Amino acid sequence: MTKTFLQAEWRKLAMANYSVDPKVLEAYLPHKTEIDLWNGICYVSLVGFMFLNTKVKGFKIPFHTNFEEVNLRFYVRYNDKGEWKRGVVFIKEIVPKPALTFVANAIYKENYETMPMNHSWTVTNDSLNVEYKWKKAQWNSFKVTTEPNASMIVENSKEEFITEHYWGYTQIAKGKTAEYGVEHPRWEVYKTKDYLIDVDFGDIYGQNFSFLTSQTPLSVFLAEGSEIKVKEGRRI
Repeated sequence: MTKTFLQAEWRKLAMANYSVDPKVLEAYLPHKTEIDLWNGICYVSLVGFMFLNTKVKGFKIPFHTNFEEVNLRFYVRYNDKGEWKRGVVFIKEIVPKPALTFVANAIYKENYETMPMNHSWTVTNDSLNVEYKWKKAQWNSFKVTTEPNASMIVENSKEEFITEHYWGYTQIAKGKTAEYGVEHPRWEVYKTKDYLIDVDFGDIYGQNFSFLTSQTPLSVFLAEGSEIKVKEGRRI
């Protein structure tokens, strides 16, 4: 049985989902994986959320238990001896703690970057407001306003496709890919009432993604999240 590397809660996951040409992602596609489409559409997602109560190999690291993350990711699948595994690949993951970036980049070959970050969660009688902010040349923000109550994700929906990829894939060298599993229960989602995305995608993620700054996402939603487990990885 694969050992657990990290335990945490992922909470209030704001997700903006864009349709892109798969050719944009070819340079980022790990060896042995292929683009996973939903109804013929290739998605890239901007995701902001909170890590809470984080433990690495069962231990809490002081000052590194609760923190924001914002990432840009896309969806792939891998044929493992006839079994299709559905996973995600991260273009970049942004966190506010330099130690997290160092460990992820040096040991796990992920593409993390440290930036100043903050967030806000506010509740009124009829709305939930969730916002994540991060700063490079300027402050970027992603805000979602939703109904106050969540409901279960509908089967065979776009929300199910986006949230239920339970594997992560990283290209660690030419012809070498790392795979790790992520475990969590089925999530609930909030119905979106409004959103505001103020992000310089070219500055944050590179000029290959600058077109997203002026592109309208096909969908924006907020998932409640849950406790999660990230399993130790292997090379494929």
